[in-house]
Amino acid sequence: MNAPANSFTSAVFPLQTMDVPGGTETVLPGGRHLFPLLPAAFAGVRRIGVIGWGPQGRAQALNLRDSLAGTGIRVTVGLRPGSASAPDARACGFTEDDGTLGDWLDVTAAADLVILLIADAALAACHQQIFAALRPGAAIGLSHGFLLGHLRATGGAFPHGHDVIAVCPKGMGDSVRRLYEQGGHVGGAGINASFAVHADHSGRATDLALGWSVALGSPYTFRTTLAGEYHSDIAGERAILLGAVHGLVEALYGHYRLAGDDPVTAYERSCETLTGPIRQTISRSGLTAVRDQLGDRLGPGGRDTFDRAYTAAYGPARELVAEIYDEVADGTELRSVILAERRLADRPMSRISGSPMWAAGRTVRDRRGSRVVDIEPFTAGLFVATMMAQVDEFAERGHPWSEIVNESVIEAVDSLLPYMHARDVAYMVDNCSRTARLGARRWGPRFQAAYEQIAFPAAGSPADGDLVSAFTGHPVHQALAAAAKLRPSVDISVPAPQDPRAE
Repeated sequence: MNAPANSFTSAVFPLQTMDVPGGTETVLPGGRHLFPLLPAAFAGVRRIGVIGWGPQGRAQALNLRDSLAGTGIRVTVGLRPGSASAPDARACGFTEDDGTLGDWLDVTAAADLVILLIADAALAACHQQIFAALRPGAAIGLSHGFLLGHLRATGGAFPHGHDVIAVCPKGMGDSVRRLYEQGGHVGGAGINASFAVHADHSGRATDLALGWSVALGSPYTFRTTLAGEYHSDIAGERAILLGAVHGLVEALYGHYRLAGDDPVTAYERSCETLTGPIRQTISRSGLTAVRDQLGDRLGPGGRDTFDRAYTAAYGPARELVAEIYDEVADGTELRSVILAERRLADRPMSRISGSPMWAAGRTVRDRRGSRVVDIEPFTAGLFVATMMAQVDEFAERGHPWSEIVNESVIEAVDSLLPYMHARDVAYMVDNCSRTARLGARRWGPRFQAAYEQIAFPAAGSPADGDLVSAFTGHPVHQALAAAAKLRPSVDISVPAPQDPRAE
């Protein structure tokens, strides 16, 4: 199972070759020591327009402004008329008085690099206005490939004569800003990012994209394509990053309640163990460490429970991930987001946080520190099986290893799950981006049904030794270990639960 070789060159930054299964990949290790190289990477760019002030827009505008301070490159935020985000942008120092805050089309027309960070459905509806406002030769920047998918589905195209680049942080906007701030006093803190060059009109698009990623604080930047990014990103958030996690913990909570657990214990065995010790173990020691620790702590019974849960869940999870991927790749999932946005234009989206298990979560969080929650082997087996199902599907679809491990493992354990631990999974589903929220609500119940109707009954049978061996000897472990060498030494510091920014 070998992903394609993935290499690139830079005239500005020192690159590194990383060994992955079957070959090598070129990556850019980041760090603030590279900031003096940013003027060379941004050569010819005097004004950067960040269009939008959602979670990514806010984080990226602030990080770019801080990283480029003293270079003469101005970062300006563009908002649509009447935007409710304007007061927060002003509070962060972007103002009309100094020309760093303005109308979105005016900012677009004046910028040498226009970074489009408005919501996916809004970008699909308004991109022609933006394209028409671009100055000749200005670069178009994206942090998501959704627009490419929309253009392909509608027969559209990016305008000629412009670089089209993407830098896609592998984490929520709030993580991008929070870890950047932590990196000010803890070296290397940040969120990994992929980059893509879709059109290179200037001949310098790769270095421009790499400079953008370094300025965001990315400790590890790897190459993808714009199509590969949106396929893996949108599929991933509907699977292991969000949708599958929601379906899994809801199914497990009901399972443990039916087995006789009180609500608090059922929450601990379903959600708390997943977002706590399971997540921490994978983040620090890799996927096989979860299974290995069960033998050390619980004896052979714990490992057998993990193996039975793993082999029961892998098949149905793989089927769902493949179905999601197909619907992303052929445009079905993107069309569903646009249709949903139209339906929801005049009414709020209902929330899923009223489920009974989330009330128990408050009690669990309140007593943290006085009680140790260990790895629950049944929960661990189901979760790791779902993660591996996504790994295998992405590998079969031809994604490079850096993309596979970041979209399937690293983003989950180092960005999303820590927020779920601090607040709960339902809070994340109710407060993430509209595209992710719609996907989680659509696919989470499908995963829940698959666990309840297929995996739980099958887990009563002996484990499939071939599936377990395939897991323990899987090449993903080599790729994840290589990526872990570039992992920052600091864990994300998650804000208090009342912070309204969840993405």
